[in-house]
Amino acid sequence: MSEQKQQTRAQQLLGDIAPKLAEITDNVLFADVWERSGLSPRDRSLITVAALIANGNTEQLTSHLNRAKANGITQEEIAEVITHLAFYAGWPRAISGALVAKEVFRK
Repeated sequence: MSEQKQQTRAQQLLGDIAPKLAEITDNVLFADVWERSGLSPRDRSLITVAALIANGNTEQLTSHLNRAKANGITQEEIAEVITHLAFYAGWPRAISGALVAKEVFRK
């Protein structure tokens, strides 16, 4: 009986259309980059969430907000990040980020 290897999120989303991108996402982004010792996972989560909101990339925001929660970031801290970003990235992007965060923290 063969044991099936559980697919990563990148493999589930990208494996059938862009398998190399899924592999690089797993092996470089989430292994090498996220595991570097210069910043804590918590700090990396704050930076990533802020960058996604500032750039208007809300498609990946849900998964990174969930990761941020797992890394110890609170709803209050995310609210402060979003409020701060409103002045630097713009109100529409902050509002879009806040609406995604609202759904994530409801769960």
